[in-house]
Amino acid sequence: MPGTANPLIPPAVLTPSLDIFRHQPYRHYWAMRQSISAARQMQAVAIGWQVYDVARETRSIEESALMLGFVGLAQFAPVFLLSLVGGQAADRLDRRLILIVTNVVRVICALALAASPFFSGPVQLWIVFTAAIVLGCMHAFSPAAASALLPRIVPRADLRQAIAWNSLGFQGAAIGGPALGGLLYIAGPEAVYLTSAALLVFATLAIATARTPAHEKVHGQSGWRMAIEGLRYVRHNKVVLGAISLDLVVVLFGGVTALLPVFARDVLHTDTVGLGLLRTAPAVGAAIIAFMLATRPLTRRIGAWMLGAIAVYGVAMLGFALSKILLLSLIALAVTGAADMISVFIRQSIIQLATPTAMRGRVSSVEFIFISASNELGEFESGVAARFLGPVGAVLLGGVMALVTAAAWFRLFPQLARTDALDEVEEEAVPAPGADNQGRAAAP
Repeated sequence: MPGTANPLIPPAVLTPSLDIFRHQPYRHYWAMRQSISAARQMQAVAIGWQVYDVARETRSIEESALMLGFVGLAQFAPVFLLSLVGGQAADRLDRRLILIVTNVVRVICALALAASPFFSGPVQLWIVFTAAIVLGCMHAFSPAAASALLPRIVPRADLRQAIAWNSLGFQGAAIGGPALGGLLYIAGPEAVYLTSAALLVFATLAIATARTPAHEKVHGQSGWRMAIEGLRYVRHNKVVLGAISLDLVVVLFGGVTALLPVFARDVLHTDTVGLGLLRTAPAVGAAIIAFMLATRPLTRRIGAWMLGAIAVYGVAMLGFALSKILLLSLIALAVTGAADMISVFIRQSIIQLATPTAMRGRVSSVEFIFISASNELGEFESGVAARFLGPVGAVLLGGVMALVTAAAWFRLFPQLARTDALDEVEEEAVPAPGADNQGRAAAP
């Protein structure tokens, strides 16, 4: 009931207490997540610079930027095709086993990437793109399994604390990963890939030794029906739909990650260390906000906070596009990371608290399709836009789209805009076919 505090939710003021790590499965889960995050961030720096460097040997700036976009497309296509399968797999199969298998495959991909620099330019690109496709397949399965596993290894009362610590850990990895990747790249991309492989081995061992609860199998449902139920649930829950679609639209058009090698080399005229700093800057801003949210999480007007953060993101993106000074560019990117952290924290909290336990894998897979579309497909959009508008024009377009989206979502999703407190967000049942989001029969 709106306005009534949920006794399962902790008090409004939290401290970044280490008490959450008293749960052995969560300690191992947290270590796995941060190791994977750091490895992915390092790989992203190396892949971006390697692809752009090889492409610039024979192509223009705009054409090379398009190649970076194709890397994002190579990772998105498998996610788009397989995420719903990954979601129902997370509800049907042992989630820990899924994470172990996907991490082992990631290690193999990292080793293949480490071998790529020893081949000619075209062969290097083939290896990188093949690895990107395989990694995309793994991304279709592991996020749903990880997200669905979290509520099983920590009590509901500790869930927001766990989400906050996940965000803090991720931002720490996002700060250290790109910076370390940029430094290691001085010794060659193979140094970056081998280090990431070591991190992924550690991640595999961490989750393999976690004492997770026995998996509760879902019986009596077909895989296709389970996938449709996940889509139907998101469509009918306007708060969840508004939260995840907001991220889709904003990052799809407003993301700049794929173009950072272009800005580093040909706009700001820096090197791989500068590229590492550019990739680190959003994480610095996000880490500051994540720490603040761990100590004093947002408790009122969360819908307005989420949409306002998107508007700030758009303004900062415009500033980055127009900057020609590395320091100013870093500050603008830090602001985008801070604004995005507010949106991410609210979205993850809404989804974890509003989704029934038995459906978390499927809903998480739908969410990840949106997130992957905004990230990997957004990288492809950035590459295409840069091909025709130039890199600066592409980022200007993204900033404007973020501002337009923030204004539009106030009207398109009034339920989200009016959401006041996370305490009001409770698990909702799956609507029956033909029912609207209030459970009433839909008008013919």
